[in-house]
Formats: sequence, structure tokens, C-alpha cells
Amino acid sequence: MIKNLGETKDTYSTIIIGGGIVGAGVFRDLSLHDIDCLIIDKKDFSSQTSSKSSKMLHGGIRYLENFDFPLVWEALHEKNLWLKIAPHLCFEEKFYLPIYSDSIRPKWMIRIGLFLYDLLSSFENSPYEMKSKEESVAINKDLKEQDLRGSGVYHDAVVDDARLTIEVLRDGALNPRCHALNHTSLEKYEFLESKKVAVTLKDEITGESKKIHCKDIVFATGPFTDQIMSMNKDIHWEPKLLPSRGSHIWLDKDRLKIETAILLTPNDGRVIFVIPQGDRILVGTTESKVEEDYFDLSPSDEEITYLLANLNQYFPKANVEKEDILSSFAGIRPLVKDDSTAALGKTARVHKHYQPLHNCHVLVGGKYTTFRTMAQDVTRIIVHNHKKAYDHSKTVAPFRFKMRYNPFKDKATQEQIEEMKKYEFVRCEEDLKRRYRY
Repeated sequence: MIKNLGETKDTYSTIIIGGGIVGAGVFRDLSLHDIDCLIIDKKDFSSQTSSKSSKMLHGGIRYLENFDFPLVWEALHEKNLWLKIAPHLCFEEKFYLPIYSDSIRPKWMIRIGLFLYDLLSSFENSPYEMKSKEESVAINKDLKEQDLRGSGVYHDAVVDDARLTIEVLRDGALNPRCHALNHTSLEKYEFLESKKVAVTLKDEITGESKKIHCKDIVFATGPFTDQIMSMNKDIHWEPKLLPSRGSHIWLDKDRLKIETAILLTPNDGRVIFVIPQGDRILVGTTESKVEEDYFDLSPSDEEITYLLANLNQYFPKANVEKEDILSSFAGIRPLVKDDSTAALGKTARVHKHYQPLHNCHVLVGGKYTTFRTMAQDVTRIIVHNHKKAYDHSKTVAPFRFKMRYNPFKDKATQEQIEEMKKYEFVRCEEDLKRRYRY
């Protein structure tokens, strides 16, 4: 493990720009294949999009209507994989989908959709159920009863998104030839006649700059991709993304009388998740165009109003107000542009791999859930270029260390905090506060 830019080597086989979940997946996969690499992030690892999700590993049940069956199949199998190999970071959760007389999807359609969802999981999901009005209200007492026809129940997973990213990185860093460094920004990158890449990095804490060379450069920069790729005129990059801001709010668990996660489907076609997690309830998300700076976003007043209005429509007895919000956050989904639709909610979460030059790889789009398979699009090529056989089984193995801290059950002890400082790329106090909320 390195602690600052000065400790990096002068040359790496691969440099990965972006320390979110996708970059972490690339880093771990290359490490498992013994390809020396460096991953950097301008801020803390997983401080942006990868910690601003709805905290779910899921197939994307809404994408069934768009006939995105391959995406749903892939995501469901990835979700069930992580339930097996990282059970301390994610757990299966029932999701109730209430059906009302004016719902845009009638009960028969919900039943077919839930069966298809289980089918696409190869029936690895716990089986779906259909609940009556009385059964739905018995378990979620604050749910609106008027015109309720019952509920569909399906299963997805809840995850500590930031924690999973850190553990993927930590597993990759067990290879002493692979280094991870946060608070390090990309100043410039040049493609040389020697077929190498000269990458100039800046330590955002010390102000130090250093030029490092590599054979391959990988961009896993999420919503920042169009901006970063336009820095180099050799690429001739055309914008690929349709950024969408998603906002969430946290409520106290006692503010709503619900025992399971609930999927709300307002008649505007959007989807809102209400998910109990520990002593809190997470509510989100929205879909808004992004016009301001992409770093460290906050929800707008309009988004907060939208979430509260829908909460009170579905849970009228609770009468949730703005003063009930404990905290909120917002992040950007890096959706890939689709010429067939301009609607953010209808844009598919497929990912794409671009290779504008032979040693330049760009990953865009996708879902948190599918980060492992996204990474393989790049790592497979790089491993083969090193004249090695790519082993698909490596990344489906559990982590090679045992983490004693369970974020869903435990608050970090001082002993665990010291362990985090030593092994988990912590460079400032804010990193600890953000990751572990101690």
C-alpha cells in the first residue's frame, strides 16, 4: 500500500483513472491476473456516484418494460453472486409493489412481470408472491388503503455501496505490484510514439505533481467521462453521456410504519424506492437533468418536494414533512445517450466499452450491480495483450481477507478505525467520517 504520489513507481502496465466501483472492479481483476497497475481518484474512493446510489444490487425490474432482457438477466445473476460472496455487505430484501385501482400496471401485468423477473434470474431469486390488500397493510401499516388492490412481492438486495467499493479495492491491493491512491487528480495524458502513455498526476493534498508512464490507460470516470476525454485532442471524443441526477433522503425508521422495502410507481412513470436500512429509511430516487458542477451534488428543493409529495400520497397517515429529513444526498447516473429516447427514466442502463486508441479504454454507462462484468470487457483485452490466459473464475471468488466490520450491524470500534487507517487508503479524517459515519 502506498500513501502518497511520491511512493508510486515511474512505470505501470496499466493506470486506471476513476476510483468508483467500475474502476475498482478493473483494478481487482488485473491484480488477480498479476498485471501491475495504479488506480487513482481525484477525491476519496467511491465518494461520488458509487456512494450516491439507492444502495441496491438489483436486476432493474423497470427495464422489463423496455425489453432489456439481457441487461436484467446479467444484473440479476450478478446480484445473486454478490449475495453469496459478500454476505456481510449485502442482504436479500423483500420489495412490495402496491397496486391501486388507478395504477398504470394492473395486477395481471405485475404477476407476469414478477414471474419473468424470477425466470431471468434462472430462479435463483427467492420466488415472487402476490399479496392481498389486507396482507399488504398488515406488514406495512402506513401504506394507503384507499383503492389498494394488493401487492406484488419480489426480491432484490440491499448493499453498502461505498463499503463494497473499498473492499474490492482492498482485495486488489493485496498484490504488492498494484497500488491505489486517492486524492490524486489527472492533469494531463499524452499518447507517445513509443506506444506508451505519459500521465501527469497531481496529489490534491500535498500539491506534488509527477509524470508516470504506462502501456494502457483505462478511464472509468462515470459522469465525468466526456469532460476528461475532451482533454486530449488525439482522441477526437464525441460526447456519449446523458447525465441524470438522482436524489435521496434519509428518514428515521420510526417515521414510517413499514417492515419491508416498497417500490412506488407514480403515474408519471418514474420509480421511487422506500427502503428500511438499520435505524433509517432511504427514499429515492429522482431523475433530473444536470447543469451544475458534477462534484458533491445536493438535492434541489424541487426534488425534495417531489419525493415528499409522493411519500405522502402513498403514506398519507405519516404526513412526512421537510423537517423530518435527517440528511440527503445526490449523485449522477452516467447514462449512455440513446437516440431513440430523450427520457431519462426510459434510458437503458447498458454499458459500452470504447477503445479510441489501441492502448486507451473507456467504460461508460452501466449499473452498480454489473460492475464486475463491465470491468471484464477491458481486463480481458489487457490480460491477453500480456500473453496470459484470462481466467473468468478469479473475480467470482470471495475476498482474500476477512473483514470484521459489518456496516449493517456494527458501529466501527476504535480498533477497527485504526485498521481502516492502516489498510484502506485513508488519507484524511474526512475519508473516515464519510465511509464509516463514526
